[in-house]
Amino acid sequence: MLIKCYGAAPQGIDAVIVSIEVHAVPGFEFTLVGLPDNAVKESHERIVAALTVNGYSKPRHTLTINMAPADIKKEGAAYDLPLAIGMLAAEEEVNTQGLEQYLIMGELSLDGSLQPIQGILPMALAARKAGFKGIILPAQNAREAAVVQQIEVYGLANIQEVIRFLNGTQVFEPVHVDTDAEFRMHAFSTDLDFSDVRGQENVRRAMEVAAAGGHNMLMVGPPGAGKSMMAKRLPSILPPLTLEEALETTKIYSVAGMMSRRKENNGMASALIVQRPFRSPHHTVTDVALVGGGSNPQPGEISLAHNGVLFLDELPEYKRTALEVLRQPLEDRRICITRAKHNVEYPAGFMLVAAMNPCPCGHYGENNSAHPCTCTPAQIHRYMSRISGPLLDRIDIQCDIQPVPYTLLKDEQPSESSAAIRERVMRARAIQQLRFAEYNQTATTPIHCNAQMTPKLVRIYCPLDTQGDKLLAYSMEKLGLSARAYDRILKVARTIADLAESKTIAASHLMEAISYRNLDRSDWLG
Repeated sequence: MLIKCYGAAPQGIDAVIVSIEVHAVPGFEFTLVGLPDNAVKESHERIVAALTVNGYSKPRHTLTINMAPADIKKEGAAYDLPLAIGMLAAEEEVNTQGLEQYLIMGELSLDGSLQPIQGILPMALAARKAGFKGIILPAQNAREAAVVQQIEVYGLANIQEVIRFLNGTQVFEPVHVDTDAEFRMHAFSTDLDFSDVRGQENVRRAMEVAAAGGHNMLMVGPPGAGKSMMAKRLPSILPPLTLEEALETTKIYSVAGMMSRRKENNGMASALIVQRPFRSPHHTVTDVALVGGGSNPQPGEISLAHNGVLFLDELPEYKRTALEVLRQPLEDRRICITRAKHNVEYPAGFMLVAAMNPCPCGHYGENNSAHPCTCTPAQIHRYMSRISGPLLDRIDIQCDIQPVPYTLLKDEQPSESSAAIRERVMRARAIQQLRFAEYNQTATTPIHCNAQMTPKLVRIYCPLDTQGDKLLAYSMEKLGLSARAYDRILKVARTIADLAESKTIAASHLMEAISYRNLDRSDWLG
């Protein structure tokens, strides 16, 4: 007897359908082939224990199970349930009629209950694409999979329920999630708002420009000036995620196994990520944790921040190697992880926002005689040298931030709200979407904001008049800027012009963009 059922194997943020073929002949042996790892091989013991506890006898046949395609590594305990169902079908305990219409995945406990697994959303998308009628999975993963429309999602609690469902002895209702309602409920909700910020008008303006164009940003200032506070509020002025962006971001969190841990206000597992991510890894983070990888490659912080913000506080305290691995993802908006047996690619289209002190003691350049800087020029130079020039080149906006005076701190009048700033940001983004609409129709990597423009597009959409050309030429020579910095100044100037709803880049727009290259000044070394 030959039985077929189906599962799926995650591949990056996508999934591949896995056919599980069970061949039964008289005897008492068990063979599992198809490139399973040790966790999959151990499934036989978990399955036998779970079936015995639930009143089913051990298999009475020699079973040969093939997991195809054989060239894809099958990892983890998520294949317990389809393997168990295949074995029961071979023993004629499960009705095989209609079995091939469902994708089945889940980890089995020894008592037969189903445990949540990783990567459900990509699996559900793969199942719909492959034409399956439905997907059977642990109840904890049901809402995550139900985001995918046009496929029935059944979240069940244990193997007994799965058997009764497949045998038709009990009816279960598929799980439904209203994705539109999810968006309406959570897209604009945030606990942090720029109305809490006092003063810092220059930094607020820089953040508005960064949000409008998707530019990377570095804030330099003494301790307690508000760098972290303002960075945490940046997502509140970014445009809301589109459905396509939300699905892509949710797929990353699903593969990382983080969706079942995300709870909504009602205590239920989150079905969809509808707010832009904000990731803030500690400066002790390893290279692999930052960019992704491992023996079984997983998304790193740069991928978890995809379509959102990656905040690096105390930037010079990060390991030099960890910072240098950011250079390629900042340019390509993706990270390719290559290992001996794996080659996966994860998206990494994030906004880098960093903060640092101006010197080791933190008070260089501070307008406060009570805290004079005690660092020598050599110490400041060593401190600043922890950040390489190539990485600084990739940071479009570099701005000073000074402590807020007491008179502003005690002011009870709220500052401009995030909603008001976001309104201007969204208008600027709408201009950019129209600008790149024709390009995106044929582009393999679509462009959503000015920061993502290629050098060719910079030449097309960022022309300068004679006055602007002379101004930029002088600044390039005076500051010794690189060709990459030249492009990034033009991109920021284009964003400033978009915020002003100007079709051309004026000299004032260019001057503001140049003013955001603070770390290119020589006076940082004292």
